[in-house]
Amino acid sequence: MRCEKELVAQAAQGDETAVITLYQQHKTAVYTYIYYRIGGDAMLAESITADVFTRMVAQLPRFVYRGRPFLAWLYTIARHCVVDQQRRNGRVTLQPLSEHHPDTAVGPEQQAHLTLEQNRLHQAISQLSEAQRDVVILRFIEGRSVAETAELLDKTEGAVKTLTRRALAALRRQLELDRKADHEQTQ
Repeated sequence: MRCEKELVAQAAQGDETAVITLYQQHKTAVYTYIYYRIGGDAMLAESITADVFTRMVAQLPRFVYRGRPFLAWLYTIARHCVVDQQRRNGRVTLQPLSEHHPDTAVGPEQQAHLTLEQNRLHQAISQLSEAQRDVVILRFIEGRSVAETAELLDKTEGAVKTLTRRALAALRRQLELDRKADHEQTQ
């Protein structure tokens, strides 16, 4: 297998096989990142993912390899595509994860509770700063290490750890407020 730097250089020179290889290596990570950034709309995530790779092909001749993973550049393009989409259509409404990934092993009562919790989590994630949201997606949804996340976001490991702590604290506060409000409504 060719090294990433060589593969990127070949793709930038118009090698279709290299472009396809880059696409195949990174499509799942880019799609997952977008899916969670926009709140779980699979069709919209697919559309934006296609835009990311279209922009990748168009911008490859101007790409300068700076030692960071190629995926970091794709995440930057993805972030811009998400922002562009939100500007065109307003804020994307959040959809529950259960519509796309139903858990058939639980009963209706548990499924309703799970859906409510997923909605709360999506809403709480949407309240985070962009940097915190990126860290949560990369660390906990994609399962990347602190070092990988730092490299992809061009931050220090210490900054990623701090963002993670603050994001988790903000999520905890938001979820506790939501639960407290629900509890007060039922009384």
